[in-house]
Amino acid sequence: MKLSRIGRVSMALVVSVAMGLGMTACGGGTIGFMWVLGTQYNQIAGFKIDDFTGNLTQIPHSPVSSGGSNPVALVVKPGGRYVYVINKGGGAATSASGALPCGTTGGIAEFGVGGQGVLTFQQCFQSQGSTPVWAAHDSTGNFLYVLDQIAPSANCDVNHINTASCYGDITVFSMDPSTGRLTLVLNQQIKDPVTGLQLTYFPVGQFPKMMALAGSCVFTLDSDANQTVFPYAAGGNGQLTQTANSIVNSGATRATSIIAGGTSVYITDAGPANTNSPGQILPFTVGGTSCSLNTVTGGATQNLSPAANPVYALVDSKSKYLYVANQSTTNTTNPNSSISAFFFNANGQLQGIPDPPNNPYPVGAGPVCMVEDPSNQYLYTSNGDGTVTGKVLFAPSGQLSNLSRGSTFTAVGQATCLAVSGNVD
Repeated sequence: MKLSRIGRVSMALVVSVAMGLGMTACGGGTIGFMWVLGTQYNQIAGFKIDDFTGNLTQIPHSPVSSGGSNPVALVVKPGGRYVYVINKGGGAATSASGALPCGTTGGIAEFGVGGQGVLTFQQCFQSQGSTPVWAAHDSTGNFLYVLDQIAPSANCDVNHINTASCYGDITVFSMDPSTGRLTLVLNQQIKDPVTGLQLTYFPVGQFPKMMALAGSCVFTLDSDANQTVFPYAAGGNGQLTQTANSIVNSGATRATSIIAGGTSVYITDAGPANTNSPGQILPFTVGGTSCSLNTVTGGATQNLSPAANPVYALVDSKSKYLYVANQSTTNTTNPNSSISAFFFNANGQLQGIPDPPNNPYPVGAGPVCMVEDPSNQYLYTSNGDGTVTGKVLFAPSGQLSNLSRGSTFTAVGQATCLAVSGNVD
């Protein structure tokens, strides 16, 4: 069949629009962008997420320099126009894909997000303490919380643990809606006893590793002897206020992560150190404005066999399922990392999703972080072996399956955490 000149022009326009949207005959449009950190060469790998298949394709000019040394966490500002990379510091002094304008001592690198998810470095910011390890934005998207393992006035020994005067801090910044620029928020409740000036940070517990935001509450997970959780109530002006409910004992032996889902908080417990323990998940409900943590009826939930060493958890966007990333297994004949999948029963308790023999689901070696894509169709893990694993999330049951065109994607060496964003506003 021959096409008229008008028909040929119309067909060319359709093809042109499809290419502009990232659509092909084998896939759908680009539904979002993904950025994955890697500490081996201080890099960020960027991907476009295909709507139809969940396939990842590399963003132009990827990977790029993380801006600083030892990148471990990143936050996307709501709207998707800016990305903040938390560089822990102390790693390599160079990057295989550009300079390190933020240096090697640790800090925050701001990036602007351009067309096709391309990142452009903007500027560096410093948290008030040292060794920043985690960050999150508040519920309004106006403030950035950066978690430092060592506060400015802390006195820490070589191991930073079990020393009464060794503690961490949260540095709070306001985020400019137009430029993404960070401005320090002072602690209006506590003054420095030496200078008499307001503190530039908010103290937390000993050697903190991660924090989670549930409503107006901020919870910091600490690596002290009791594996405690330090709570703050977050105000609309960026202020953090310690409530009457002070430090909470998590009940974990070796807490590895803390995440929020709806009005609940979940802590993964890897069990005794130097063991290949299945571990458990510790669920809590949040006590309103008091920011108390209350144990869910039934208490801890045992991890699914043969998964072991749980390190991260994720509640899906519908608050129906919980997924746990496991770095090892108790099965010595078939060693692999995995995702354990759970559903919430009518009482809000966790139960393993029935999918024998697939659940737990295998992923790349040494998963670190996990995300759900913006369309709530796919789940991805960033893995220490430098890969990303993608899974289809079957919404009616919570079961996971491999992507139709391959589930493993090469990212950057010694991948740490990842983040996703939908369309850029």
